[in-house]
Amino acid sequence: MAICEQCGKKTAFGHNRSHSMRATKRQFKPNLQKISVYENGRMVRKTLCTRCIRTLVKSSK
Repeated sequence: MAICEQCGKKTAFGHNRSHSMRATKRQFKPNLQKISVYENGRMVRKTLCTRCIRTLVKSSK
């Protein structure tokens, strides 16, 4: 579900740490955006993380 189609970045798991250092489970979700990209001369809709979107913009200039 929450996976970048370019780099494969997905939800990571870890702990919330309170002041008393008590550990509770939490999720780190990637910042995914749905964008339209030209791929092989066609417009394709992809779900990409913001890092990959920035890289695409840099390479298109």
